[in-house]
Amino acid sequence: MRAADCTSSPAGAIPPKSRILAFIGKQFLEVLAPTLFFAVGFNVIVFTTQLILADYLIHFANFLLVTFSALVVGKAVLLANALPFFRRFDTAPIVQPILFKTIIYCLVVLVVRFLERLVKYWLAGGTFDGIPYYVANHFSWNRFIAIQIWVFILFLIYTVAAELNSLFGSGELAKILFSRRSSELKLRRRQRVRALVKLSRLTENHSLDELRDRNTAAHQEMINLITKLSARKGDR
Repeated sequence: MRAADCTSSPAGAIPPKSRILAFIGKQFLEVLAPTLFFAVGFNVIVFTTQLILADYLIHFANFLLVTFSALVVGKAVLLANALPFFRRFDTAPIVQPILFKTIIYCLVVLVVRFLERLVKYWLAGGTFDGIPYYVANHFSWNRFIAIQIWVFILFLIYTVAAELNSLFGSGELAKILFSRRSSELKLRRRQRVRALVKLSRLTENHSLDELRDRNTAAHQEMINLITKLSARKGDR
């Protein structure tokens, strides 16, 4: 019988279409959280500003405009995350990566917003030579800087939450905020932190050979600490 003329992909190989869909899905999930966060944040800012300045008169068009701006910020987050030096301070004390990433996010958003205004100027018939005049005379710097200040504040909140979630473990921050009792959580966290501090000091004060030797007190203390940490992890 004649064998069928067909080629089969190697075992375990992922089809190109599946890889593309997986990549798109990953990018969508990365941009979803900051987009939703900034959509809510920007709309709250617009809402409170209009309550103060417009005598409770709310313009729905402004909400649509700032929601679209949140999409721009979400894309800027993807761009910042792809920068090679973005995670430079990930091993430093947590305040350093928070401030560093917040500043990077804000700088990227600033550049994106500035380029967006220039694109609108060009689409309206502007020329390259006329950019300096447009920036100096028709660019609303007060509004631009005010929005950028709010972008910094919102990014600071977003980055703190993201770093704490990464520190506790993916999804752990949501459980702490929404699903666990605060009294039990405080006790367990305090015990866990103390055990981790003791374990860190133990590794600093004793060599690897001492910790490996089952006949030493250091080894026994290490085993006791690890046992306590494992038991508390199972109690979650």
